[in-house]
Amino acid sequence: MGITAILLLGLSKLWMYVGNVALFPIDWQPDLLPLAFGLSIVIAALSGLLYWVWPAYRLSTVFYLDLVVRPLRWPDLFWLGILPGMSEELLFRGVLLPSWGGDGLALGLTSVAFGAMHLSGRQYWPYAFWAGCVGAMLGYSAIATGNLLVPIVAHISTNIISGSIWKWHFSRTH
Repeated sequence: MGITAILLLGLSKLWMYVGNVALFPIDWQPDLLPLAFGLSIVIAALSGLLYWVWPAYRLSTVFYLDLVVRPLRWPDLFWLGILPGMSEELLFRGVLLPSWGGDGLALGLTSVAFGAMHLSGRQYWPYAFWAGCVGAMLGYSAIATGNLLVPIVAHISTNIISGSIWKWHFSRTH
């Protein structure tokens, strides 16, 4: 997880340097925090709903979270939030979204790329599809607010919430 975060951060910096891209601003605006936390709750709730109503999504989610979350200890869930939340948001919503135009097409392209990054194999496409939908929500929040802080906080808190729910569920069933 740490190596992936470093690679994504390095790719972000390289893209910014080579492409001369202006990063979406990260402005500390406390009044946007409820929006970010609300978005993370919506994402986690929708994921939970999909988990119960879509068997293919359930199987791909079990595979992905079992691979990523199960080996972690409870304190590691903090890093599960911070490392991907920061690095993925800086790359996808911070650098790629504005460099591809910051419009609806760029939102679609970055969302598909974000989903594809979460594809662990052809049979696990439902999880990647959902990750693309999450990418669209996070990207839209960046465009709507003009502030990268919202998707960063939403991504970090979504990962911590989802990871904690998965860890708690796994500890009860195994």
